[in-house]
Amino acid sequence: MEEVPRLLACSMVRLIEVRRNLSSGQQQAELERLCRSVEVVSVLPPQGELSILATLQENDRPILWAAISVRATHLLSGDVKAFGCLYGQTINGVSIMPPAVYLKGHRR
Repeated sequence: MEEVPRLLACSMVRLIEVRRNLSSGQQQAELERLCRSVEVVSVLPPQGELSILATLQENDRPILWAAISVRATHLLSGDVKAFGCLYGQTINGVSIMPPAVYLKGHRR
């Protein structure tokens, strides 16, 4: 079976939030190491174009829209409050799930 290359992408909005929420220097260093292999995207959601966006808080909409815009296959989020209602759904080709579920099915 041919190995499919994977691209990690993160919205700028989420990256800023993650940086703000990290407490230790070690966590910050690990994030910066990880960011070397992540494509950071800045995409603003269109107004009213995708009705599912209305189910999300305004500050979470750019995250889903960024995933759709870069044609991501998955949106991984541990933020149950923001994305839990969408876990297990595929929206415009993007499967939404917590990181643990993805990793369980994609271990090498």
